[in-house]
Amino acid sequence: MTVSNEPMTSPGWDVTSVRRDFPILEQSVHGYPLAYLDNAATTQKPRVVLEAMDGYYRRDNANVHRGVHALAERATGAFEAARESVRRFINARSTREIVFVRGTTEAINLVASSFGQRLREGDEILISAMEHHANIVPWQLLRERSGIVLRVVPITPAGELDLDRLSSLFTPRTRLLAITHVSNALGTVNPVRELIAEARRHGVPVLLDGAQALPHLRVDVQALDCDFYAFSGHKLFGPTGIGVLYGRESLLETLPPYQGGGEMIRTVSFEKTTFAGLPHRFEAGTPDISGVIGLGRAIEYLEQLDWDAATAYEARLLEHATACLQDVPGLRIIGQARHKVALVSFVMEDVHPHDMGTILDRRGLAVRAGHHCAMPVMSYYGVPATSRAAMAFYNTFDEIDRLAEALRYARELLA
Repeated sequence: MTVSNEPMTSPGWDVTSVRRDFPILEQSVHGYPLAYLDNAATTQKPRVVLEAMDGYYRRDNANVHRGVHALAERATGAFEAARESVRRFINARSTREIVFVRGTTEAINLVASSFGQRLREGDEILISAMEHHANIVPWQLLRERSGIVLRVVPITPAGELDLDRLSSLFTPRTRLLAITHVSNALGTVNPVRELIAEARRHGVPVLLDGAQALPHLRVDVQALDCDFYAFSGHKLFGPTGIGVLYGRESLLETLPPYQGGGEMIRTVSFEKTTFAGLPHRFEAGTPDISGVIGLGRAIEYLEQLDWDAATAYEARLLEHATACLQDVPGLRIIGQARHKVALVSFVMEDVHPHDMGTILDRRGLAVRAGHHCAMPVMSYYGVPATSRAAMAFYNTFDEIDRLAEALRYARELLA
C-alpha cells in the first residue's frame, strides 16, 4: 500500500528541497513513506554530515593534537575548526569555553562531579519538576556522596514552571540552578532569561540543559548570561556520541578535572601531575574525532538555512498538529504551555502508548512511546507513559494528517 507524502507548500520554506538533504527520509516502512516524528529522541542527519565523517575515516584518520605528520595535522585542523563552529553557533567568547563530551548527560555529570567538589553537606541544588533524568540523577548521586539538598521548582497543569514559587526556593545555601531550556516530554520552552535573572539576584550560577532547545531556537550564551550550557550533537542533526559543555571561562578555570588520563595533562611524574589549560583539561583520552567533525558540519549546514523561515515553519507544524490531534476522539494532549517547540505528547483513552506506537509504526509513522526519561513528569500527570510526536523542519503537514488518521484507526481497533 502506498500513501502520497507530497508536502503542503509553506511561504518562505521549501520543505521538499530540504528533505532531499536527508537520505534516510527517502525510504518506506511497511509499505508507507517514512514519517519520522521522533526527533526529540534523535534527529536525522543531512548528507553533508555523513560525507564529512566518512571523509575523515577515508582520508584523514589519525589521532589529534599528538602528531606532526600530515594526517594528524589535517585531523587536528578539522577537529579544532569544529570547536570554532560550536563557539560561533552559540556565541561563546572563546573556544576555551567549549568542552567536547559524549552528550548532554556527560556534560551535566561533568558539572556535578567537578563543580560538585566544592559543595558541602546542606548546600542546595535547585532543579525543576520537568527535568530529564540526566538533570536529576547526577545530583542525586552527588547527594549520596556529599549530603547536598535537592529543591524542585513545581510545574502547573499546563506544563509550565510555577514561577510564583521560584523566588521562595532560593535560600542562602543555594549553590546552582540547573534547569532545562526546553522540556523533552512536554515541549515547553522555559523563560530562561527570567530564570537566570532571578538566580543572579541571589548570586547563584546557572546550568541550562539545552538538548531540546538548540534544534529549534537560536541560543546566545552571552546574551543569556548562563554559566553552563549543555547539548548533544545527535539532537542537532549531527552524530551520536558527541556533545558539548559550554562553561564560562572564569568558572571553568576554577574547577578540577572530571577524568584523568592522556591529553588533559601538561606534565606527569609519580610525584605530581600538572593539568593542561582549557578546554583540554576536561577532555581526557582520545576523543570522538569523527563525531566532532560531524557535529561541526551539522552546524555549518544549519547556519546556511533560513533560520527564521525554519522556525516559522515549525510553529505552523505545531499549530496544525495540535489542532488535528485535539479532534481525535478520546485523545488528551499532555502539556499545553503557551510557548512550545514543535512537540506534542498525548495519551489515548483505553489505549496504552506502547500499543499505540506499534500500530503507528505499521503505518510508517515513527513516534516515541514511554516515559521519555522524565518519570516525575509522568507521575505529575498520573500517566505511566505518553506517545510523543516531535517534529523538525523536514516534516510535512501531510505527515501530521497521516498521524491523525492513524490515531483514529488505532482507537477503533483497540479502544
